[in-house]
Amino acid sequence: MTALPLIVGMGGVNASGRSSFHQGFRRIIIDKLNAEARQETFVGLASLMNLIKVENGSLVDSQGNLVAKQDVENLFGQQILDGTLIRKIEKNHFDPDATHVHQKITMQPADNAICFEMRKRDLPAPLPATWKVTELEEKKVRVEIEGELEVKHDTFRNNPIKAAGQLPTGFEPANLYNSRYQPRGLQTTIFGASDAIHSTGFSWDEIIAKISPDLVGTYSSSGFGQMQAEGLGGMMKNRLNGERVTTKNLALGLNSMSSDFINAYVTGSVGTTSTVTGACASFLYNLRNAIQDIKAGRIRVAIVGSSESPITPEIIEGFGNMSALANEEGLKKLDGITDGEADHRRTSRPFGQNCGFTIGEAAHFFVLMDDDLAIELGAKPLGSVADVFINADGVKKSITAPGPGNYITMAKSVALANSILGEESVQKRSFILAHGSSTPQNRVTESLIYDRIAKTFDINDWPIAAPKAYVGHTIAPASGDQFTMALGIFAHNIMPGINTIDKVAEDVYDEHLKITTEHWDCGDMDVAFINSKGFGGNNATAILFSPTVTLTMLETRHGTEVFNAYLEKTEKVALAQKVYQEKADNGEFDLIYRFGNGMIEESDIVITKENMNIPDFGIGIDLPTENPFSDMI
Repeated sequence: MTALPLIVGMGGVNASGRSSFHQGFRRIIIDKLNAEARQETFVGLASLMNLIKVENGSLVDSQGNLVAKQDVENLFGQQILDGTLIRKIEKNHFDPDATHVHQKITMQPADNAICFEMRKRDLPAPLPATWKVTELEEKKVRVEIEGELEVKHDTFRNNPIKAAGQLPTGFEPANLYNSRYQPRGLQTTIFGASDAIHSTGFSWDEIIAKISPDLVGTYSSSGFGQMQAEGLGGMMKNRLNGERVTTKNLALGLNSMSSDFINAYVTGSVGTTSTVTGACASFLYNLRNAIQDIKAGRIRVAIVGSSESPITPEIIEGFGNMSALANEEGLKKLDGITDGEADHRRTSRPFGQNCGFTIGEAAHFFVLMDDDLAIELGAKPLGSVADVFINADGVKKSITAPGPGNYITMAKSVALANSILGEESVQKRSFILAHGSSTPQNRVTESLIYDRIAKTFDINDWPIAAPKAYVGHTIAPASGDQFTMALGIFAHNIMPGINTIDKVAEDVYDEHLKITTEHWDCGDMDVAFINSKGFGGNNATAILFSPTVTLTMLETRHGTEVFNAYLEKTEKVALAQKVYQEKADNGEFDLIYRFGNGMIEESDIVITKENMNIPDFGIGIDLPTENPFSDMI
């Protein structure tokens, strides 16, 4: 019997806000919420953005004035709306109007000299004849070089790329724990993994007490690694800036660090760990490994996710020089603007008239477990994952061009959903979370795939949602953005339209699709198809079932008596979830950061031929003693 992987926790953050309890989704559809949910969303975002905080049990603003929850929107509403979603790049990343650049310099013989200081050990050998060196304190020297220095004075440039999907203004994960010179992508990893675990309604110890410690898995990656100054960015440019490369730059820069940090500092896991990178499909690649291990019984609990902080001048210039990003000139041309700036809120326009994608940053993490463990614990499902299909594109001329692989992943996904839920469910109550990158090529090629699949499986008015319109393209976590939106749709029965476009572009294939510019009430939905098309031919599609479908499947498999007992357990879990939601909405995140806390003494490990016992874990680890190839040996 194949285990069903249930999603029982969700945490993290992107440009729309916190992903736990659908805060980010609610921000996107804010005008469709009822009064209670709207107030809750504004309060949660205000706390996340450090506009308000809890002090002596009451909400106060930055001046210490008491703030009632019902007044938060009136006081800070516009500031919250302006400080979320895609917007002009803020200076905590870099200044898009004055981006620093190095200029080429030349030396010519003259009577004058250039003077500067450097470390003694960095002096070139042999010393050039034109260099005069004077000893200084602290192992430094003063260098005088004869000659005339010709310098161009325009050492800053007006960057043509000005918008990004940034984390909410004022949210600084580094201030929530002792971040110890860690790159931003790892800071958000600690935040997202902690948020996901707390959102389950259990402590991590309560979960791990039920299983052998080797039946836990962590599956996460970033696409580019950690490119901030604390990671690979510092390793690459510190020397050029006259600074030293630190002992942490290389290690903390690796793209496996999002998995490693969760194991080492959040869960203390000794189980499976995995990092898979598949460009823009990286989250789904990691998810597939997790659910395959759950189905095979290799693990029972997984933390799956991705983190990316790619809003740096270097990454943006790389994509910009490929003509992949929407720039000022292109956007102004689309909108007929001759003076002033482009509308930075509408730089990402999936399936509309567009000129490139918009970079974004995010971290998304999900807690998954097999259905037996969920039943035992009383874990509430946000949904469940039937499968993830991955296929490449075959022979290419351009490594970034699309190909046939995404036809395969989508067709397999719809066919499997049909076989599990039936045609009527897929035809009437399914929807697509599109890759929707906002490039002219993607809007044509991706819509053609969906339209042909819809025609093949007799689907009409197939709803399409595209989160990149609101949060940008976050690279590795991009399909995590799609996952959070899909789970929000299941929870609220509201399908987000693409309100950054005026209308669907003429070259989009949408005969069988429903692409709207407004949010709309969609009713109960059964299944979402999460689609991703990554550079290099990294195509992936996941089948995500709704909580309602998941509960029906649980009752069918486990029987009514067991299922009713399970529902009673979920009531207690729901109360614990509510406690954390209220704390998180007030900015009390209780990040889990176990730096050096609970380290295992290797000398205390007990080993026999049949099993191992590791200190602080209640259940031992069984060693393999049966021959899996008994028919061969």
